Amino acid sequence: MLRKQIEIKCELFDETSHSPSLVDIVGEEQLADVVDFCFIENPYFPGEALLQKLQDKLPEVIKAYPSSNPKLAQQDLAAVVHVNPEYLVLGNGATELITIIQNNFVEDMGIPVPTFSEYIEKVQNQQKVRLFQLPADKQYQLDLEEYADWLVDEEISSALIINPGNPTGQLLSVENITGFLNRMKHLKLVLLDESFIDFAGEEIPTLMPKVEQFQNLVIVRSMSKHCGVPGLRLGYCCTANEYYLRQIRNALPVWNINTLAEYFLTQLKDTDIEYHQARKHVISDVRELHKALAEINGYEVYPTNSNFILLKINFAMSAYNLQMKLLQDFGVYVRDCSNKTGLDDKHIRIASKGRETDKLLIHALKTVAVKSVNAKSRLTI
Repeated sequence: MLRKQIEIKCELFDETSHSPSLVDIVGEEQLADVVDFCFIENPYFPGEALLQKLQDKLPEVIKAYPSSNPKLAQQDLAAVVHVNPEYLVLGNGATELITIIQNNFVEDMGIPVPTFSEYIEKVQNQQKVRLFQLPADKQYQLDLEEYADWLVDEEISSALIINPGNPTGQLLSVENITGFLNRMKHLKLVLLDESFIDFAGEEIPTLMPKVEQFQNLVIVRSMSKHCGVPGLRLGYCCTANEYYLRQIRNALPVWNINTLAEYFLTQLKDTDIEYHQARKHVISDVRELHKALAEINGYEVYPTNSNFILLKINFAMSAYNLQMKLLQDFGVYVRDCSNKTGLDDKHIRIASKGRETDKLLIHALKTVAVKSVNAKSRLTI
C-alpha cells in the first residue's frame, strides 16, 4: 500500500536560517504522520511525573509574576551543575545571552565554521566576524593548535569554541581545551558553548569546574538541548569574571525568566537522578543509530559525541532534495545544512528519537540511497 505523500509549505524554508517548525510546514492535520528528526532534543526528559507537576502548576504560575531575585533560580541550577551560584546567569534561552555577550564584549571574534548560525547572524557589526574555515577533508574537526596560531596571526581578541561541535557533533577533550585556554590567556574573551556536552559521555567532560582558572572564559549552555524543554526558553552562562557577570546581568530585563521556567528549575534537584538516566539513555541510542547508519552505502557518517549525527550524501542528490523526499515520501523531517556557512549542499543532520522510532529514519535513508545508486547504475549501462 502506497503511503500518502505529505504536503509541505516549502516557502517557509526560505524565510529563516533555522529549520521551520514541523507544525508550520505540514500543518496540524498532518503532524501525526511525520517524525521530527530535525529537532535536537532529549526524548526521555522531563519524565511523566515532572510533566504532570508542570501541568498542575500552570494555573497558578500563569497568574503570577516571576521572582525579581535571580539568585533564587541560580541556586536551584547550581545544585545540579555543581558550581558557585554566583557564577551563573540565567537567560531566556541561550540565544539571549549569546546576543548580549557578543554585542557588549566582542570587538572581533574568531568563529570556526560551520557553526550554529546565531553566532554569525546576531553580531550587530558583521565586520567583527572573523571566520576560521574547518577542513572538509578532516570532517570539519577543529584543531585547537591551528586555531590558536590563526588567532595570534590575525590579532583577534575573542574566540568561539562549540564543544561538542554544531553541526558536526565532534568532541574536544578537556585537556586540549585547557591547553588552548592557557595559551590564549591574552584574549579578551573565550566563549565556550557546551549546549550538547551532557551527551558527550557517561561522565560529562565540562569545563565549568575550571572557570576560576580563566578570567576570560565564559561558558554558555542551552537547557533546551539537554533538558528537552525548548518551549520554556532556558539557557545559562557560567563565568568567574565579575565584570562580565555584572554587565550581563545589567543588560537583562527584569523578569526575563517566566514563572513556569522558574518552577521547572526548582524541580531539578529532585529529578537529577532521573535526568542522568535519561541523558545516558540518549547516548546509548545515538551510538546504536550511528552504527546502523554507518552500514548504509551512500552516506559518510561523521563521528559524534552529541545527540545528533552529521551525514554527507555521496550520491547524486542535494541535501535540500533529500530533505524534501524524506519528508514527502516517508514522513521523516531532517535538517538540511546547506545554509550553514562553511558547509556544502551535501550534508544533513539528524537527531535520535529513540531506538524504535529511529528505525523509520534508517529505513528511509537506506531506501533513498539504494534507489539513487541503482538509478545511476542503469544510466551507465
